[in-house]
Amino acid sequence: MEAIKQIRNFCIIAHIDHGKSTLADRFLEVTGAVDKRKMSEQMLDSMELERERGITIKAKAVRLNFLYREEQYILNLIDTPGHVDFSYEVAKSLKGCEGAILLVDASQGIEAQTVANFYLALEGNLKIIPVLNKIDLPSADRRRCIEQLSEIFGFKEDEISSVSAKEGSGVLDVLGRVIEEIPPPQGEVNKPLKAVLFDSLYDPYKGVILFLRIFDGKINVGDSVFFMHQKKTYKVEELGVFLPHAQKRNSLSYGEVGYICCNIKNPQEIDMADTITSPDAPTNEPFEGYKKMPPMVFCGIFPTAPKDYPLLRNAIEKLRLSDASLVYEPDNLGSLGYGFRCGFLGLLHMEIVQERLEREYNLDLILTSPNVMYKVKKKDGDIISVESPQQLPEPSNIEEIEEPFVKATIVTPPEGMDPLCDLAKSRRGEFIQMDYLGKDRLSIVFNLPLGEIVVDFYDKIKSLTRGYASLDYEFIGYRKTDVVKIDILLNKKPMEAFSLLVHKDKAEVKARSMVDRLRELIPRQMYEVNIQAAIGARIIASGRRAPLKKNVTAKCYGGDVSRKRKLWEKQKKGKKKLKQIGNISVPPEAFLEILRM
Repeated sequence: MEAIKQIRNFCIIAHIDHGKSTLADRFLEVTGAVDKRKMSEQMLDSMELERERGITIKAKAVRLNFLYREEQYILNLIDTPGHVDFSYEVAKSLKGCEGAILLVDASQGIEAQTVANFYLALEGNLKIIPVLNKIDLPSADRRRCIEQLSEIFGFKEDEISSVSAKEGSGVLDVLGRVIEEIPPPQGEVNKPLKAVLFDSLYDPYKGVILFLRIFDGKINVGDSVFFMHQKKTYKVEELGVFLPHAQKRNSLSYGEVGYICCNIKNPQEIDMADTITSPDAPTNEPFEGYKKMPPMVFCGIFPTAPKDYPLLRNAIEKLRLSDASLVYEPDNLGSLGYGFRCGFLGLLHMEIVQERLEREYNLDLILTSPNVMYKVKKKDGDIISVESPQQLPEPSNIEEIEEPFVKATIVTPPEGMDPLCDLAKSRRGEFIQMDYLGKDRLSIVFNLPLGEIVVDFYDKIKSLTRGYASLDYEFIGYRKTDVVKIDILLNKKPMEAFSLLVHKDKAEVKARSMVDRLRELIPRQMYEVNIQAAIGARIIASGRRAPLKKNVTAKCYGGDVSRKRKLWEKQKKGKKKLKQIGNISVPPEAFLEILRM
């Protein structure tokens, strides 16, 4: 089929904030995919949250028509995220491509996620085109970046293109290289249908919209399709391509990227990376599916109003459709009521999910302190997974506890080495190796407990190196540890939402900081509030919040002091009674502040 030779499927991969979305904007502009009057920055980042933060959260597919040397070509472009928490989106996108543009910021050079994404593309046997971006900036150092790309990845100087995505210079040359260097799709139209589902989204009218790349055969409107992992058959109601807005087609053939609607209303029926084929003549070689990304950080999500629980359940089900890495299960905490225990890939992923639930579904939420998943071996031989402090068995029943470790790669200028080593050491890190990436970049590798880095490690790295260092990490397994559960008691009543699991060596420092912070955050009540942190029955930190006072002796003037004492005693008994029956008012800000700690 001659038209297939004119198709190119490629994606843009880079570290966060190296200009992927801006380059995608220029591609849309120079190919005429979007009218100049309707053009806006971050055109493919349709989410309000993406525009606000200036990051890509979801990979986006778009079809471009481009005239090159008097021939019409179809370019299927996928814009990918750059943050380490969303690397699963990159892995999904690479499944549907034959080539990738590796983008490097000429003022920043190679960073941690640049290296990680390069090897992801290499494992997928993709043709990689190295491109330097932001060459118009005064701080751009093109020569240094070319040396880094040559030394680290082995590219020759004449293989490296230079562009300014903001100004548009060099963009047409890169599109020319995409057409000349990236191979056209391989496949046969006469073979049984074989397509991979690489993404999806939920539409309230059409149901689940499935994004797919076809490798063999073709799909027509009205055909039946079989999902091999889920073992279910559906009828195709609509299909089409993104230009960048959805445009209907009657059929899609091998080599093409597009979408199909099968009137699927239940998001749970979809398995990402499923192989789609024909029920009458299925393919013999289904795709193995994506490597499942295990959740790294766990926390509870609860509605502030208990009546919103059904709304939260529906919102999470729909959100999971566009975010396959989100894991959740129902949960119940006495003080917070019913909610969900959710698993995330990292802290940024957790923040994004929280903001999307609040904005897109108009919910008001409370989140508990983030935890990682521990493996606990009980004395009877059972091994259980513990995602929250409430699941930890009694200390007398525990044989040993294991915590997750990650291999963290930090890319930094040489002057950042000493403070970063001190930081890793303070987080129980184990130094593995150090390599030079060119003349002015170091790659330092540590093995670190995941629980020590999920909250503020990335921020600390940035502040210690004035923003120049970058972090990438991968899970390497579980190791034995000594973890204890800290309970927070308010007037001897446990507050499950504030419980946390910490390493024994840091328990007292953590407990003291939590008690001191709660003393500031809890408003004064009509009675004294005792705040205690305990490990089992042992109190390791305590504080008190003084009660609001009323001057009951103001009406007494002169006379014997016993009159005043009588009134003070009466007040004291009243406050004691209040303390027994009263509920302590803990504002939502307190939950958020403790989360940030």
